[in-house]
Parts: sequence; structure tokens; C-alpha cells
Amino acid sequence: MRSRGRPRPGPVRTLGEVTVAPAAPLTLGNRFARELPEMALPWQADEAPEPGLLVLNEGLAAELGLDPAWLRSADGVRLLVGNALPAEATPVAQAYAGHQFGGYSPRLGDGRALLLGEVLDVEGRLRDLHLKGSGRTPFSRGGDGLAAVGPMLREYVISEAMHALGIPTTRSLAVVATGRPVRRETLLPGAVLARVAGSHLRVGSVQYARATGDVALLRRLADAAIGRHHPAAAEAENPYLALFDAVVAAQASLVARWMLVGFVHGVMNTDNMTLSGETIDYGPCAFLDAFDPATVYSSVDEFGRYAYGNQPLVAEWNLARLAEALLPLLDADEERAVALAVQSLGAFRGRYRAAWLAGMRAKLGLPEGLDDAVTAPVADDLLALLQEGRADHTSFFRHLGAAARGDAEPARRLVLDLAAFDAWAERWRRLGPDADAMDATNPVYIPRNHLVEEALAAAAAGDLDPLGRLLAVVTRPYEERPGLERYAAPAPAGSGPYRTFCGT
Repeated sequence: MRSRGRPRPGPVRTLGEVTVAPAAPLTLGNRFARELPEMALPWQADEAPEPGLLVLNEGLAAELGLDPAWLRSADGVRLLVGNALPAEATPVAQAYAGHQFGGYSPRLGDGRALLLGEVLDVEGRLRDLHLKGSGRTPFSRGGDGLAAVGPMLREYVISEAMHALGIPTTRSLAVVATGRPVRRETLLPGAVLARVAGSHLRVGSVQYARATGDVALLRRLADAAIGRHHPAAAEAENPYLALFDAVVAAQASLVARWMLVGFVHGVMNTDNMTLSGETIDYGPCAFLDAFDPATVYSSVDEFGRYAYGNQPLVAEWNLARLAEALLPLLDADEERAVALAVQSLGAFRGRYRAAWLAGMRAKLGLPEGLDDAVTAPVADDLLALLQEGRADHTSFFRHLGAAARGDAEPARRLVLDLAAFDAWAERWRRLGPDADAMDATNPVYIPRNHLVEEALAAAAAGDLDPLGRLLAVVTRPYEERPGLERYAAPAPAGSGPYRTFCGT
């Protein structure tokens, strides 16, 4: 491809100096394009007229065996927008289907995204390198295929915060301003996100393969998922049932972790549920302020389908759609296949509840071996108190560590019914909570919604300093540091209801 030289600054200035370094070798595999060509449409990213690096994840770059200095160079930045790829690369838009807010769409696919290829990281793991906002594809369905700076920086911040919290997630490698404006309600500066994932195989991928009627394609896709994410399934008597079991277990664990930190995904369509168990698609997402299971932050979720408290049920529903798509592989006899799927799916609620209770034991500082029958009422009664008082979720659990040390007042101030809290706290203390263990489990810092919006507004105006400070805070979430009190504080009074948007 023709070189456009050193990247000029886009509408937002860069974090740090751009350093031109000697080109580093980069191998991008094309396994998905080769193994599943029926689901891979070769395509090229739009040319970015003025690519300018906004933020680079140097730690992730090192994990991928990439030189951060090279990624900051002209060639590296052009790679990060898909405009300068190794000769062997085969960028593709992936095909998938999906249920969106309960309605089935047989042909979705990457409408503004491209899979550049696969990278072998320093630990020998295969990782997808994927772009978001790289331009229209045949899957765009009338959209422009572009992305604005704000939503791409939002995904960068929140995905990296989730990683720091220990939650399986896609990762953000970089955000690059394109120099091309994007029309939404107004003209906004455009950007491309470079994202890394174990893979981008989704429930919607399986739905697409099943809808083709090509069982051989469905089997190849399932084999790819087994090889990439759940290799133990290959040794099972029924490997495809074992694959489904593994995805059920992975999603039960993942959603439990979301619930434990108060994360609201906002758009749990089946095309946004990975087979790996990684969180994907940080569009209308947010973290709880006041604890309320009915919380909805997405501007398009008018009926609360994807409310915070509905997430476990939605995950189960999505997994039922995966089971339907896998039926031809589970057994040649359809009735037998259905029975196997129902039995496997039936384990989801128990797996989820076990994962959630284990997490609540840790948040409450209780012994790992404590019986669920003891843990469950303590946890459930506490959440009822938090809901009644609309207590700040993150602050309360962090302050509860002080209560385990004898100072209950910070946590107590956050609840409405003080007598009920005192009675609950007495029961809880009798179980011997470990305050140090609680501090290692309950974060001080999350991407507070008002702070995220503040950082994104500053970035859109050309100032990346607030974003840099926010990233430095939320990627070390458990370590309380002096001078960062505003990052631990709840939303200011009078902030009003918070709304997020998908960015398309």
C-alpha cells in the first residue's frame, strides 16, 4: 500500500510523543479466513486521511510481542487503522446472525469492523487483532461504518478497567483518530479502535452457520471454537455437547462477575455473547451508581430487557438460542438432541448461583468454605437493604471493609434503615469477616459514569489529560491512593439519570 508518511495529529492531541522507530516484524495469521471462508468476507479498511495516535496500551502491546515504539511510528499507526498490513494478512468482515432485543436478524456481521488477523502472543496464545470504526462493509445495513472518538475511548477505558478487575474481556490496544469527521447528531471527530480478543466467535456466529443449513460448516465452526477456547471438549464422548457445557459454564461465571462489580452491559444481544466467555462490545455500558436491579443505562432499551438485574436471565435465554443452533451436532436424533441441550442448559442457574455466592463470600470477607445456606441469606438480605436505600454499590462494599475493622459508620451512612443494617452487621460480624481480604476484592475505583463523561468531553475538545488520569486510576482499582478521593466518590447530587448510547 502507498505510504502517507508520518501521521499528522487528528482532532485530539496524542498522549506522549510519537516516535518513529525501525519497522518491527509482525505476523498476522489468517486462520479464520482460511478455515471458515463462508463466514469471512475479504475487505479493506477505509483510508484514514490524517491518522493520529490518541492512546496506546503499551502493556498489551508487550503481551502481543509488539514494540510500542514501532506502534507509535508512522507504519505502526497506519497498521492500527488497517491501512498498512503485512503482505500475508487477509482482513475480513465476519458474518454472524443474532437476536437483537429478542428479534432475530439472520444477517448481521461486521458492519463497521474488520478482523485483521490473528497474532501469536508471547505466551503462545492465539489472539485476534480487530478494528472497530474502520468503515462500511457489505454488512453495514445503511450505516456509515465509522466511529467517533468518544465511544472508542469509552470502550478503551471500560474494557481496561474490566481487565484490571479480573473480569474476562476483550482488550483495547489503541485508539487512533482518523482525521475524518463522523456525522451523528452533530459532526464529531472520527476514530478507530484496535481491539484484541481470544476470538470474535459468538453465539451469533453459530446461529449464522446453522441458518445456512450447511451442517459441515456448523461442525467446522464448532471445531474451531473447541480448538481455540475449550480444548478439553475434544476428548469428551460428545465433544459438541461438551462445548455447549463449557460455554454455559464460562458465561455463568462471567455474568456473575459482572453482577458482583455492578457492571451493566446494556446490549446483551446474542451477537454480543462470545463462545470464549469474554466480555465484548462496550457500547451503552456503565457501572451502577445507586444499587437497583431495574437500572437501565442504554438509551435504546426502552423496556428494560437488559436491566442490571435481568442479565443472568438474558444470558440463559441467549444460551438457549446457542443450544438450538447446535442441535444437529448434539445428536442425529432431534428429540435426543433437544433432551441433551435442555439438561445441559439446566445447569446454568446452579452454576451462576454458585459463582455469585462464591464472589459474595469474597466481597463480604467470609471464609471460602462457608456453606451456601449460610452465605445466601446474609448476601440477599444485604442487597435488599442496599436497594431500599439506593446505596452507592461500589462505595458501600469498600466501606464495609472498615466495618469489619470496627468502624461501621462509613458504610452505615449509605443505607436508609439503620436499625436493619445494625442487625444485619451483627449477624455478619459473627461469621468472622476478613477486612484485608475484602479490600483485595472490593475496588476503590471503577470508571464512574460522571468521570467517564468528563474525560470523554475533554478528549473531544482536544485534551487527553483527564483520560490519562482516569486510566491510571481505574487500572489499579484496589489500591487506595491519596489525592484520588474524587475518583472514589459517588456521582454528585443532582446529576440526574445517566444515559449511554451505542455510538452508531
